[in-house]
This record gives sequence, structure tokens and C-alpha cells, in this order.
Amino acid sequence: MTFIIRPADLNDLQPIYEMAKRTGGGFTNLPPDRKALMQKLERSAAGFDRVGEEVADDLYVFVLQNTATGEVRGTCQIFGKVGQRWPFYSYRIGALTQHSVELERTFRADILNLSTDLEGATEVGGLFLHPGERAGGLGMLIARSRYLFIRNHRARFADRTIAELRGVIDEAGGSPFWDGVAGRFFGMSFQEADEFNAKFGNQFIADLMPKHPVYIAMLPDSAKTVIGVPHPSGRAAMRMLENEGFAWENYIDIFDGGPTMTARTDQIRSIRDAKDVKITAVSDDVGEHKSGDKKLITLGRLHAFKAAYGWIDDTGDNVIIDSNCARALGISAGDAVTYVERT
Repeated sequence: MTFIIRPADLNDLQPIYEMAKRTGGGFTNLPPDRKALMQKLERSAAGFDRVGEEVADDLYVFVLQNTATGEVRGTCQIFGKVGQRWPFYSYRIGALTQHSVELERTFRADILNLSTDLEGATEVGGLFLHPGERAGGLGMLIARSRYLFIRNHRARFADRTIAELRGVIDEAGGSPFWDGVAGRFFGMSFQEADEFNAKFGNQFIADLMPKHPVYIAMLPDSAKTVIGVPHPSGRAAMRMLENEGFAWENYIDIFDGGPTMTARTDQIRSIRDAKDVKITAVSDDVGEHKSGDKKLITLGRLHAFKAAYGWIDDTGDNVIIDSNCARALGISAGDAVTYVERT
């Protein structure tokens, strides 16, 4: 059984919609709404079709497909440049230190500042893997394939890349952070705000959110304790991001308080360590318990992009790929591929 990553097309609407219904809320980039998802797929098609090579407000949607059954079992997204259609808001955690001579005491207050610092960055997001496939490194395949796409289309992406992790959601589907902060100003539940944002964007935040700083000490404990904390299902994703060189620099999501991770694009591990080679041969003698090492392998540009795990025996003079991966990705001797170590 082989899984490949490929660009999504309009025929993938139904399986993506079925996955979106499984997210459990707070997953803004994958709303369980057919119209919103179709708009995403149409926007993605336009991004893959675009001729220019500059950084732009593109969206690229990918799917994980089982080549044996044809089933779509996962998805992910890349946003070329956020904050172009509407402001890209985050809360940045800062501090204010004040000293009282009379009391001989220094006071330090942690503050949430509404910020658009991350506007213009590239964003990786929308990653969802069907529960039945959360083994065998498929989550890492989906996540890391995005970085190799960015690497091989580098001019289309910014020098900083971000990833927003979903924050803590309670058993009722609400957000303690939303209830303690923004919900007090908007008169709507987290589910209502999250759904509206997924369908129409967050311009309403610009219209209604107070611009003054929020003192964290004044928030209820339920909100304070989840600031910068990922949803339990996102802890593995956070570790993967950290392994790629992303770090949390005190930016959080304005809806659920989840951490926003940032990295310099060229320093992302998969981008930095990837290698371009030309395949000299395809062989059944390369593979598990045979010669070669397991790699994450990609080839093709834009609509032709594909990625999968495979085995490569790279001696420098000869680069031999296993037959199974070659069939899945349509690779023949003489083709140029990019690979990175499977870790």
C-alpha cells in the first residue's frame, strides 16, 4: 500500500467535506461547509494555475491519497501570503513593568496586544488526517511535503512561515479563551464566531474588537490557563513543527488562544536539508530489508507535484529508487527528484 500527496481538485470536495465534519470545531481552515470548501478548491486551482513566480495571496490545497483504493484520507494547505484580503490578527503577549518608589515594589503585568505583525508571512495549515490513518508516519508525510513544495517553488513564498495550532476546546465545543476575552465584546458563541470566520474571514474582528491591551491578570482562570496551549490533538503537530525549527514567539490565535509557531522559511529543516538528484535507475533490489534508505521523495511542479515515501540508494554516481515508489509517483530513469531523510 502506497500513499501519495498531490494537489487537490474539485472532485475531492466530498472526501474533504467528510473529513471537515470530523474536526470537532475550532478548525478554521477546514470548515464543514460545502460552499466554503468549494471556494477553497477553486482558489487553490487558481493558485496552481498562476503563471507568475512572485509571492502572492495564493492558496494551495493538497490531499493524501491511497493509490491502491483511490481514497482520499488526509489534506493540508499552504497560504502564500496571509493578511492580503483582510488583516491577519494575532495577540502578542507582552509585558509592562512599573515601579513604585513609595511602596518600594516593582509590578510586572502580562498583556495581550492585538497585532498584525505576522501579515505577509506564508502559512502552513489545514492539516487533517483521517483517524484510520494516524500511523505509519502519514502525518509527517503530509506536513513535510508542504515544505518541499515551498522549497521547489521558493519565489512564491515569503521569508517567514507560520503555523497556527488549534487551542483548547472544551467538551461542549466552546473555547475558554474566547469566552474570557473576545466573546465578551461580540455577543456570540465561539462556535458562531469560528464558523463565521471560516466562511467570511475575520474582518469583523477589525470592526468590533477593542484595540486596547488586555491585562491577563484580569481574565478568568479558565482563560488564563489555556493561553498558548495547543489542543490535545495538536501536541504531536507542535512537536513536528519544533523538529522542523519552528518556535513559539508569544503569538496566539485571537479566537481560541492556541499558539502560533514561526520560522525563517529557509531554515525550516526539510527545506534546508533537501537534496536534488537525478534518478539513474529503478530497481526491485532497493527497499526495506534491501539496499537504500527510506526518504520523503517529491517531483513535479505546481499541478504535477507529487510526494511519497520511498527508498533510494544514493551513491553519488548512481541514484536508484525502489520500483513501488517509482510506480506511485510516475518516476523513470532520468527524472529529477527532490528527497529528504525520513526522520
